[in-house]
Amino acid sequence: MYPQAQIWREKSLARSRIRCLLAHDHVLLRQGLRRLLEDEPDLEVVAEAASVAEALQIALEHRPEVVVTDTRVFGLAADQVEQLILRASPQSKVVFLTAREDDGAVPPSPAEGTNSAPRQTSAQELVEMIRRASSREKAIVREMPRTGLDSPPLPEPPRRVLTARERQVLELLAEGKTVRSAAAILGLSVKTVDAHKFNLMRKLGLHNKAELVMWAIQKRIVKLPANF
Repeated sequence: MYPQAQIWREKSLARSRIRCLLAHDHVLLRQGLRRLLEDEPDLEVVAEAASVAEALQIALEHRPEVVVTDTRVFGLAADQVEQLILRASPQSKVVFLTAREDDGAVPPSPAEGTNSAPRQTSAQELVEMIRRASSREKAIVREMPRTGLDSPPLPEPPRRVLTARERQVLELLAEGKTVRSAAAILGLSVKTVDAHKFNLMRKLGLHNKAELVMWAIQKRIVKLPANF
């Protein structure tokens, strides 16, 4: 093949690649997925993210065709995760990796325009899911308004001041950390962090971790992109 033809072919291939963002807090899993996807000539991993804030910032900057993630990273139901991602990158499609039932994750709920990979899904099946997600008609993509989340705001609790430690715990939980990992980061016992979590939900009038995460996002406790 002539050099000019080779250059043209490589540019054409690059333009046709499906650009993916991997959002997961497990480093080894992300690295494994990256190697898997980059072995495919039509797939490209543009970036990785380990937290809610990173995923939204990267989605806003790179506008990937497909975001591969897990609801556990966000601590929210699948439809709420989809809303946040589409608000940052309206044309992206979302493919969820199904979480284990016993790891405290929020299970995916049915949502238009999303795919969820069952636990028995093979590597090739996941690749095909990404291709199918990317090839969907634009008409079914739900574009989210940039002025606010579609979900109604959580009820405003009575004004109660959070302690510095409670705010630290809230930030870590809202970024997708588990109680155990938050305890390790803060140098506290799991029991102590769990007590802070309970006090936070009582003070804020919330009932579960998903509501806690959504409240933190709405109040910008989590560091979100400037244009979000």
